[in-house]
Amino acid sequence: MFRLFKHYVPRAVVWLALIEFLALLASAEAAWHLYAYQAGFDAGPLSDRSLPLATFAVANSLAMMATGLYGGEALRSMGFATARLLAAVSLGVIFLSVVGFLFPTATLWRANSFYAMALAIAALFLIRLALTQTAGADAFRRRVLVLGAGPRAARLAKLANEPGSGLIMAGFVAMSPVEKKIAGAVPRDAIDNLSDHVVELGVSEVVLAVEERRGALPLTDLLRVKTTGVHVNDISSFIERETGRIDLATTNPSALIFSDGFSAEQRISKVIKRLCDIGASLAMLVIGLPLILVAGIAVKLDSKGPIFYRQSRVGLFGEHYSIVKIRSMRTDAEAAGQAVWASENDPRITRVGKIIRTLRIDELPQIWCVLKGDMSFVGPRPERPAFVEELERELTYYAERHMVKPGLTGWAQINYPYGASVEDARVKLEYDLYYAKNYSPFLDLLILLQTVRVVLWPEGAR
Repeated sequence: MFRLFKHYVPRAVVWLALIEFLALLASAEAAWHLYAYQAGFDAGPLSDRSLPLATFAVANSLAMMATGLYGGEALRSMGFATARLLAAVSLGVIFLSVVGFLFPTATLWRANSFYAMALAIAALFLIRLALTQTAGADAFRRRVLVLGAGPRAARLAKLANEPGSGLIMAGFVAMSPVEKKIAGAVPRDAIDNLSDHVVELGVSEVVLAVEERRGALPLTDLLRVKTTGVHVNDISSFIERETGRIDLATTNPSALIFSDGFSAEQRISKVIKRLCDIGASLAMLVIGLPLILVAGIAVKLDSKGPIFYRQSRVGLFGEHYSIVKIRSMRTDAEAAGQAVWASENDPRITRVGKIIRTLRIDELPQIWCVLKGDMSFVGPRPERPAFVEELERELTYYAERHMVKPGLTGWAQINYPYGASVEDARVKLEYDLYYAKNYSPFLDLLILLQTVRVVLWPEGAR
């Protein structure tokens, strides 16, 4: 896997994205020559149109990322990929229209854009079709050997069997007689040379998943495997990389302390992030004001009560602050005066409230909190003090999520449906810790792009 700005991306996905980016450039160039031929003028040197070609390719590549075309389902299903491709092209057209209005010389002419989009759809469709018909989903999966056959190894077996997994478990080696969780695991004593065994299986990585490490680490075996050129990893780092989560079941404080992450280098990135938050929040307050007014009128007509409401939330370093949201529930939603988790098909949500929650319009007034500095556009979801007190008692490391500013959207929100229980909060905490540990502007950009997917195809909005 490639590590881009501290975030891991499968090599096959990177190569696919690069090939499709080149296909977009080629489509734009072919469209330019086609239009020049039809209109009867000389196409001219490539340098004269390099900016419009690059704008076309970048805009559509970002749209493809935003619609989930590099996710597991899009890589496995041709039908799913085709539907998302059409959505991506639509987003690309909108983005290019805006850029063309602001910077006319930075985009292709209208006729060129039409031809380029048609050629791009055909080229991208053929690339995906060739991929699914030849290599298939296995092109994006890696063979892994697990040293261990206990509950931790079973955790990896379950991970490999999940839909969209990029893993093929080539085998399990029981490192001690007590490890019996995995049926068919090969006893270590039955293998003469572990490094030869690794080569024979053709694996690209070996993962250490023994239950007891003190005095039981197979250092000699691991060193020999490492010298064959096969990557060796421990289970906690492996799960973090594969799932984008800090797995609480296999992580201990020393792993977090001594691993790469939470670095001082984030300070410069946070200054840049704050400047971007200020600029973007000012722009979005202007753009979002009509939506807020329309939603406010609809809320007022739909149910009795105020348009807006305030709630106390826990922010950076555990400090409390107030958020403002458009009201989406009845005024007696918490008549008992106690905080209540939202639930699926919550009867307290009004008719208009259901719509504005699905489209995230109820969150728009929080842009003011971003401008003030209480929040950021990207960060962990801010929780209410009552919930935080409960979750800090139940979940280890929960307080650590408050080491970064809360956000309107976040790594947990785009990767896990809305949660309304302690168990859901545990899973979302694992994503939040990953974000805090591996924060970078690249990860923020990825989250913002994927937020578009979540809004277009709502996944658990409540």
